[in-house]
Amino acid sequence: MPDVFIATATVLPRPDEDDEPLRQALARRGVVAETRAWDDRDVPWGTARACVIRSTWNYVQRHEQFLLWAERCAALTRLVNSLEVVQWNVHKGYLVELAERGLPVVPTSLVRRGQSASLETLAGAAPEVVIKPAVSAGSLHTLRIVRADFAEGQRQLDELAAGRDVLVQPYFRSVEGYGERALVWIAGALTHAVRKHPRFAGDRQEVSEAMPIASDERELAERLVAFAPGPLLYARIDLARDEHGRPHLMELELIEPTLFLSRSPVALERLADAIAHVAHPGHVGG
Repeated sequence: MPDVFIATATVLPRPDEDDEPLRQALARRGVVAETRAWDDRDVPWGTARACVIRSTWNYVQRHEQFLLWAERCAALTRLVNSLEVVQWNVHKGYLVELAERGLPVVPTSLVRRGQSASLETLAGAAPEVVIKPAVSAGSLHTLRIVRADFAEGQRQLDELAAGRDVLVQPYFRSVEGYGERALVWIAGALTHAVRKHPRFAGDRQEVSEAMPIASDERELAERLVAFAPGPLLYARIDLARDEHGRPHLMELELIEPTLFLSRSPVALERLADAIAHVAHPGHVGG
Protein backbone atom coordinates (compact mmCIF):
# COMPACT_ATOMS: atom_id res chain seq x y z
CA MET A 1 0.00 0.00 0.00
CA PRO A 2 1.22 3.55 -0.66
CA ASP A 3 2.34 5.93 2.04
CA VAL A 4 0.57 8.78 0.26
CA PHE A 5 -2.17 9.07 -2.33
CA ILE A 6 -1.91 11.95 -4.79
CA ALA A 7 -5.43 12.85 -5.86
CA THR A 8 -6.09 13.44 -9.54
CA ALA A 9 -9.16 12.93 -11.78
CA THR A 10 -10.31 10.16 -14.09
CA VAL A 11 -10.26 12.59 -17.03
CA LEU A 12 -7.79 15.47 -17.30
CA PRO A 13 -7.90 18.29 -19.86
CA ARG A 14 -4.10 18.16 -20.01
CA PRO A 15 -1.32 16.20 -18.27
CA ASP A 16 -0.35 17.30 -14.77
CA GLU A 17 3.19 18.60 -15.20
CA ASP A 18 3.84 18.43 -11.45
CA ASP A 19 2.92 14.77 -10.94
CA GLU A 20 5.97 12.88 -12.20
CA PRO A 21 8.61 15.21 -10.68
CA LEU A 22 6.82 15.07 -7.32
CA ARG A 23 6.52 11.29 -7.25
CA GLN A 24 10.21 10.95 -8.18
CA ALA A 25 11.21 13.38 -5.44
CA LEU A 26 9.12 11.42 -2.93
CA ALA A 27 10.65 8.13 -4.07
CA ARG A 28 14.13 9.55 -3.35
CA ARG A 29 12.92 10.01 0.22
CA GLY A 30 11.59 6.48 0.50
CA VAL A 31 7.96 7.62 0.24
CA VAL A 32 5.67 5.44 -1.86
CA ALA A 33 3.20 7.72 -3.63
CA GLU A 34 0.35 6.55 -5.83
CA THR A 35 -1.64 8.90 -8.07
CA ARG A 36 -5.35 7.98 -8.03
CA ALA A 37 -8.53 9.70 -9.15
CA TRP A 38 -10.84 11.25 -6.59
CA ASP A 39 -13.81 10.03 -8.64
CA ASP A 40 -12.63 6.41 -8.68
CA ARG A 41 -14.88 4.62 -6.20
CA ASP A 42 -12.44 1.73 -5.77
CA VAL A 43 -9.59 3.69 -4.17
CA PRO A 44 -9.00 2.67 -0.51
CA TRP A 45 -8.12 6.17 0.70
CA GLY A 46 -7.82 5.11 4.32
CA THR A 47 -4.88 2.79 3.64
CA ALA A 48 -2.41 5.69 3.26
CA ARG A 49 -1.19 8.17 5.83
CA ALA A 50 -2.32 11.10 3.71
CA CYS A 51 -4.05 12.17 0.54
CA VAL A 52 -2.54 15.21 -1.16
CA ILE A 53 -4.98 16.92 -3.54
CA ARG A 54 -3.37 17.84 -6.82
CA SER A 55 -4.94 17.61 -10.31
CA THR A 56 -8.62 17.10 -9.39
CA TRP A 57 -9.49 19.48 -12.21
CA ASN A 58 -12.83 17.97 -13.19
CA TYR A 59 -14.41 18.78 -9.83
CA VAL A 60 -16.03 21.91 -11.22
CA GLN A 61 -18.59 19.83 -13.12
CA ARG A 62 -19.46 17.90 -9.93
CA HIS A 63 -18.33 20.09 -7.09
CA GLU A 64 -21.00 18.88 -4.67
CA GLN A 65 -19.84 15.28 -5.17
CA PHE A 66 -16.25 16.48 -4.83
CA LEU A 67 -17.02 18.05 -1.46
CA LEU A 68 -18.66 14.81 -0.31
CA TRP A 69 -15.56 12.90 -1.41
CA ALA A 70 -13.35 15.35 0.50
CA GLU A 71 -15.42 14.80 3.64
CA ARG A 72 -15.15 11.01 3.31
CA CYS A 73 -11.46 11.14 2.56
CA ALA A 74 -10.74 13.46 5.50
CA ALA A 75 -12.56 11.02 7.79
CA LEU A 76 -10.30 8.18 6.62
CA THR A 77 -6.88 9.81 6.36
CA ARG A 78 -5.15 13.18 6.50
CA LEU A 79 -6.41 15.34 3.64
CA VAL A 80 -4.01 17.99 2.35
CA ASN A 81 -4.89 20.79 2.01
CA SER A 82 -7.42 20.34 4.78
CA LEU A 83 -11.16 19.84 4.42
CA GLU A 84 -11.83 23.26 5.95
CA VAL A 85 -9.61 24.88 3.34
CA VAL A 86 -11.28 22.97 0.49
CA GLN A 87 -14.78 23.91 1.65
CA TRP A 88 -13.84 27.60 1.88
CA ASN A 89 -11.86 27.82 -1.35
CA VAL A 90 -14.10 25.81 -3.70
CA HIS A 91 -16.41 28.81 -4.28
CA LYS A 92 -14.77 32.05 -5.39
CA GLY A 93 -17.09 34.03 -3.18
CA TYR A 94 -14.06 34.06 -0.87
CA LEU A 95 -12.87 37.01 -3.03
CA VAL A 96 -15.79 39.09 -1.79
CA GLU A 97 -15.04 38.02 1.79
CA LEU A 98 -11.38 38.99 1.51
CA ALA A 99 -12.27 42.36 -0.01
CA GLU A 100 -14.67 43.02 2.88
CA ARG A 101 -11.75 42.37 5.23
CA GLY A 102 -9.84 45.19 3.58
CA LEU A 103 -7.50 43.20 1.35
CA PRO A 104 -6.73 44.43 -2.19
CA VAL A 105 -8.80 42.17 -4.43
CA VAL A 106 -9.79 42.72 -8.05
CA PRO A 107 -13.28 44.29 -7.58
CA THR A 108 -15.73 41.39 -7.63
CA SER A 109 -19.51 41.29 -7.93
CA LEU A 110 -21.20 38.00 -7.10
CA VAL A 111 -24.37 37.15 -9.02
CA ARG A 112 -26.22 34.31 -7.33
CA ARG A 113 -27.79 31.49 -9.33
CA GLY A 114 -31.16 32.55 -10.71
CA GLN A 115 -30.57 36.22 -9.89
CA SER A 116 -31.12 38.92 -12.52
CA ALA A 117 -28.32 41.47 -12.70
CA SER A 118 -27.42 44.28 -15.09
CA LEU A 119 -23.99 43.86 -16.61
CA GLU A 120 -23.93 47.59 -17.35
CA THR A 121 -24.51 48.36 -13.68
CA LEU A 122 -22.00 45.82 -12.41
CA ALA A 123 -19.33 47.06 -14.82
CA GLY A 124 -19.58 50.66 -13.65
CA ALA A 125 -16.97 52.67 -15.56
CA ALA A 126 -14.90 49.63 -16.57
CA PRO A 127 -14.42 49.46 -20.36
CA GLU A 128 -14.06 45.67 -20.22
CA VAL A 129 -15.17 42.98 -17.80
CA VAL A 130 -14.51 39.34 -17.09
CA ILE A 131 -17.42 36.98 -16.43
CA LYS A 132 -16.72 33.58 -14.88
CA PRO A 133 -18.42 30.93 -12.77
CA ALA A 134 -17.87 31.15 -9.02
CA VAL A 135 -16.89 27.47 -9.10
CA SER A 136 -14.41 27.00 -11.91
CA ALA A 137 -10.95 25.79 -12.88
CA GLY A 138 -8.82 26.13 -15.97
CA SER A 139 -10.72 29.24 -17.16
CA LEU A 140 -13.84 27.16 -17.84
CA HIS A 141 -16.62 29.45 -19.16
CA THR A 142 -14.44 32.51 -18.44
CA LEU A 143 -15.32 35.34 -20.84
CA ARG A 144 -13.81 38.75 -21.58
CA ILE A 145 -16.42 41.28 -22.70
CA VAL A 146 -15.72 44.77 -24.08
CA ARG A 147 -18.30 47.52 -23.56
CA ALA A 148 -19.36 47.51 -27.19
CA ASP A 149 -20.42 43.88 -26.72
CA PHE A 150 -22.28 44.32 -23.43
CA ALA A 151 -25.61 43.33 -25.01
CA GLU A 152 -24.15 39.94 -25.92
CA GLY A 153 -22.34 39.86 -22.58
CA GLN A 154 -25.67 40.35 -20.79
CA ARG A 155 -27.09 37.37 -22.64
CA GLN A 156 -24.10 35.27 -21.64
CA LEU A 157 -24.28 36.44 -18.03
CA ASP A 158 -27.98 35.56 -17.87
CA GLU A 159 -27.28 32.14 -19.39
CA LEU A 160 -24.51 31.35 -16.92
CA ALA A 161 -26.41 32.71 -13.89
CA ALA A 162 -29.43 30.57 -14.72
CA GLY A 163 -27.53 27.54 -13.52
CA ARG A 164 -24.74 28.70 -11.22
CA ASP A 165 -23.24 31.55 -9.21
CA VAL A 166 -21.23 33.93 -11.40
CA LEU A 167 -18.54 36.56 -10.81
CA VAL A 168 -18.19 39.83 -12.72
CA GLN A 169 -14.88 41.71 -12.50
CA PRO A 170 -13.20 44.58 -14.36
CA TYR A 171 -10.50 43.46 -16.78
CA PHE A 172 -7.03 44.53 -15.62
CA ARG A 173 -5.05 45.42 -18.76
CA SER A 174 -1.76 44.91 -16.92
CA VAL A 175 -2.09 41.15 -17.52
CA GLU A 176 -1.15 41.81 -21.15
CA GLY A 177 2.10 43.63 -20.35
CA TYR A 178 3.49 43.04 -16.89
CA GLY A 179 1.39 39.89 -16.80
CA GLU A 180 -0.58 38.00 -14.21
CA ARG A 181 1.89 36.74 -11.62
CA ALA A 182 1.32 33.38 -9.98
CA LEU A 183 3.24 33.16 -6.71
CA VAL A 184 3.85 29.68 -5.30
CA TRP A 185 3.82 29.15 -1.53
CA ILE A 186 4.94 25.82 -0.06
CA ALA A 187 5.20 24.74 3.58
CA GLY A 188 5.43 28.22 5.03
CA ALA A 189 7.42 30.09 2.39
CA LEU A 190 7.12 31.62 -1.05
CA THR A 191 9.40 29.75 -3.44
CA HIS A 192 8.97 31.28 -6.90
CA ALA A 193 6.63 33.01 -9.32
CA VAL A 194 5.72 32.68 -12.97
CA ARG A 195 4.12 35.06 -15.44
CA LYS A 196 0.84 33.71 -16.79
CA HIS A 197 -0.59 34.81 -20.14
CA PRO A 198 -4.25 35.92 -20.04
CA ARG A 199 -6.43 32.85 -20.48
CA PHE A 200 -10.09 32.56 -21.34
CA ALA A 201 -12.42 29.72 -22.29
CA GLY A 202 -10.74 27.49 -24.87
CA ASP A 203 -7.27 29.06 -24.52
CA ARG A 204 -4.08 27.12 -23.84
CA GLN A 205 -2.18 27.84 -20.66
CA GLU A 206 1.06 29.74 -21.30
CA VAL A 207 3.51 30.44 -18.48
CA SER A 208 7.06 31.71 -18.16
CA GLU A 209 10.04 30.22 -16.41
CA ALA A 210 10.51 31.13 -12.74
CA MET A 211 10.67 34.88 -12.08
CA PRO A 212 11.70 37.04 -9.12
CA ILE A 213 8.95 38.04 -6.69
CA ALA A 214 8.52 41.79 -6.26
CA SER A 215 8.53 43.00 -2.67
CA ASP A 216 4.95 44.35 -2.77
CA GLU A 217 3.70 41.07 -4.30
CA ARG A 218 5.49 39.10 -1.59
CA GLU A 219 3.99 41.22 1.17
CA LEU A 220 0.47 40.85 -0.22
CA ALA A 221 0.80 37.10 -0.80
CA GLU A 222 1.93 36.54 2.78
CA ARG A 223 -1.03 38.55 4.08
CA LEU A 224 -3.44 36.56 1.94
CA VAL A 225 -2.35 33.05 2.93
CA ALA A 226 -2.78 34.04 6.56
CA PHE A 227 -6.55 34.27 5.95
CA ALA A 228 -6.89 30.59 5.01
CA PRO A 229 -9.24 28.82 7.45
CA GLY A 230 -6.80 25.99 8.09
CA PRO A 231 -3.17 24.92 7.68
CA LEU A 232 -1.71 25.00 4.18
CA LEU A 233 0.85 22.71 2.60
CA TYR A 234 0.72 24.61 -0.68
CA ALA A 235 -0.94 27.64 -2.24
CA ARG A 236 -0.81 29.67 -5.41
CA ILE A 237 -1.54 33.36 -5.23
CA ASP A 238 -2.48 34.86 -8.60
CA LEU A 239 -1.99 38.64 -8.70
CA ALA A 240 -2.48 41.46 -11.21
CA ARG A 241 -1.66 45.16 -11.02
CA ASP A 242 -4.25 47.89 -11.34
CA GLU A 243 -3.86 51.06 -13.44
CA HIS A 244 -1.79 52.58 -10.62
CA GLY A 245 0.58 49.61 -10.50
CA ARG A 246 -0.72 48.19 -7.22
CA PRO A 247 -1.01 44.39 -6.91
CA HIS A 248 -4.46 42.89 -6.39
CA LEU A 249 -5.58 39.33 -5.79
CA MET A 250 -7.15 37.60 -8.77
CA GLU A 251 -7.43 34.13 -7.23
CA LEU A 252 -6.14 32.38 -4.13
CA GLU A 253 -5.71 28.80 -5.32
CA LEU A 254 -5.69 26.39 -2.37
CA ILE A 255 -7.18 23.16 -3.76
CA GLU A 256 -5.62 21.95 -7.01
CA PRO A 257 -3.30 24.60 -8.48
CA THR A 258 -0.46 23.71 -10.80
CA LEU A 259 2.65 24.68 -8.83
CA PHE A 260 5.10 24.72 -11.76
CA LEU A 261 7.53 22.54 -9.81
CA SER A 262 9.75 21.85 -12.82
CA ARG A 263 10.59 25.56 -12.85
CA SER A 264 11.86 25.61 -9.27
CA PRO A 265 13.96 22.78 -7.80
CA VAL A 266 13.69 24.52 -4.43
CA ALA A 267 9.89 24.32 -4.55
CA LEU A 268 9.93 20.67 -5.60
CA GLU A 269 12.30 19.62 -2.82
CA ARG A 270 10.45 21.66 -0.23
CA LEU A 271 7.10 20.11 -1.14
CA ALA A 272 8.55 16.59 -1.19
CA ASP A 273 10.13 17.13 2.23
CA ALA A 274 6.85 18.39 3.68
CA ILE A 275 4.91 15.41 2.34
CA ALA A 276 7.61 13.04 3.56
CA HIS A 277 7.20 14.45 7.08
CA VAL A 278 3.51 13.49 6.90
CA ALA A 279 4.22 10.02 5.52
CA HIS A 280 7.18 9.30 7.79
CA PRO A 281 7.15 11.47 10.93
CA GLY A 282 10.68 12.36 11.93
CA HIS A 283 11.88 12.40 8.33
CA VAL A 284 14.90 14.63 7.77
CA GLY A 285 15.28 16.31 4.35
CA GLY A 286 16.07 14.06 1.38
